[in-house]
Amino acid sequence: MNLHPPEPPWLSVARAECGVRASPLGQCNPRITAYHEGTNIQGYDDKVSWCSSFVHWVLARVQIAGTGSALARSWLDWGVPLPAPVPGCIAVLWRDDPASWKGHVGFFLRLDGEHVHLLGGNQLDEVREHVYPAHSVLAYRWPAGVSPLLTAASTAGWAPTRRSTAEPWRHRLWTRHPRPGTCR
Repeated sequence: MNLHPPEPPWLSVARAECGVRASPLGQCNPRITAYHEGTNIQGYDDKVSWCSSFVHWVLARVQIAGTGSALARSWLDWGVPLPAPVPGCIAVLWRDDPASWKGHVGFFLRLDGEHVHLLGGNQLDEVREHVYPAHSVLAYRWPAGVSPLLTAASTAGWAPTRRSTAEPWRHRLWTRHPRPGTCR
């Protein structure tokens, strides 16, 4: 019996980027510069915050439009809110102060007690899985018009999505990473 539901396709795109890291001062990683394409900081280097740019870039690979902003909290108004997290949803966190404009954003992997595990960019200066306090999560978001597949109440409640030629990835076979919750 498979205890782990399949993952949305953008997680495999994000996992393939694991290990991409910011370069030392005086250098720039061109891959991170590419993450900024399509955001309001296109052309910037890897010395600026790039978590939102990474999420935007990953979703663009599966033809899902992002916010166009490099601000993590811009994802608070994107897609649809979820009452509870599901694997692959966007987790928006506060940073420094819940009322601040600062934040962090990444792809939710799992909840472990009082911690949330995210796969994202600019997590210790690289694309990786990292853990954050669950109380710092402001919202869980999902792409509008895309079935979340999981019910919030149960990870066993996968539902089919309607086939669409506009979004060819939606009807592909959903696969999961061989070791859920890990990058490699």
